[in-house]
Amino acid sequence: MPETHEITATEADHGQRVDRFLAERIGNLSRSRVKALIESGHVTRDGEALAEPAQAVRTGSLYRVAPPPPAPARPEAQAMDLDILYEDPYLIILDKPAGLVVHPAPGNLDGTLVNALLAHAGEELEGIGGEKRPGIVHRLDKDTSGIMVVAKTEQAHRVLSDAFVARDLDREYLALAWGVPNPPEGEIEAAIGRHTTDRKRMAVVEQRSRGVQRGAMAGASAGKRAITRFTTIQACHGAVTLIRCKLMTGRTHQIRVHLAHIGHPLVGDPVYLRRIPAASKALEPALREALLAFPRQALHAASLGFKHPITGKNLSFRSNPPEDFARLLGLLECNIP
Repeated sequence: MPETHEITATEADHGQRVDRFLAERIGNLSRSRVKALIESGHVTRDGEALAEPAQAVRTGSLYRVAPPPPAPARPEAQAMDLDILYEDPYLIILDKPAGLVVHPAPGNLDGTLVNALLAHAGEELEGIGGEKRPGIVHRLDKDTSGIMVVAKTEQAHRVLSDAFVARDLDREYLALAWGVPNPPEGEIEAAIGRHTTDRKRMAVVEQRSRGVQRGAMAGASAGKRAITRFTTIQACHGAVTLIRCKLMTGRTHQIRVHLAHIGHPLVGDPVYLRRIPAASKALEPALREALLAFPRQALHAASLGFKHPITGKNLSFRSNPPEDFARLLGLLECNIP
């Protein structure tokens, strides 16, 4: 295990940037490494996690730096059931369940989709696109379900990655959001960057949307251009809406951030649903309770279409929402056309 450091700030340290202060006092950690540890939640002040490397040091405070154990250089193969929709010598199409992390990272060093893929595909997958994320072309958040494509050769990985960057494919999500969007469809164009005081969140830094105008989210850092197109499928009980979303760019948490930004956070979103929605008051108690108790963001990658990276054949795949999502839609009497 890496060494844990505990440092008490003196009066002479007061007011310094905390990342510079800790790097100087520890000696064998660079300032950039300390900054990364702060942003990943591995530095505390008096027992509370720090969120911002630029925070000022407080006299008498106890700072604790606890680097995580190093991740294995190469993920290990771990057998688990996968819902594979299609497979050939070049790629795999699968339906990822909610709760499954795509690739190893601090806090999830194994038991990921990559570990399962290595067990399924064996040596032919190793090293494709990099040792730590073999075969991964794109990813879904841990608690987002739905269709993913995985490459089995370097050429397939390169062509598919280029297609995702160029958006030369069709990808559609189903989202269950609080409230009823007005207008019922539109395009949200709003740059997304990492939140400066909560490094686990993303935030809108500017906004130019058709039909909706909002200000930038406070505390956001510089971001990247992001565009989401949305269409209302069905408004349910005047309180929640089933929405079809298409990504024109691919930013972290894009749909979740954009819909929350225009006032329609996803049902169950543990990060961007910040308070009990006023729209929930219109629901019958049992239905309101079911929606408020939903344990994850109600988001499903429902379809994916693209040209085969080797043969050029048009491929198209669809996936129905998983059982928990479908049960919620059934309670709402909300239908997917």
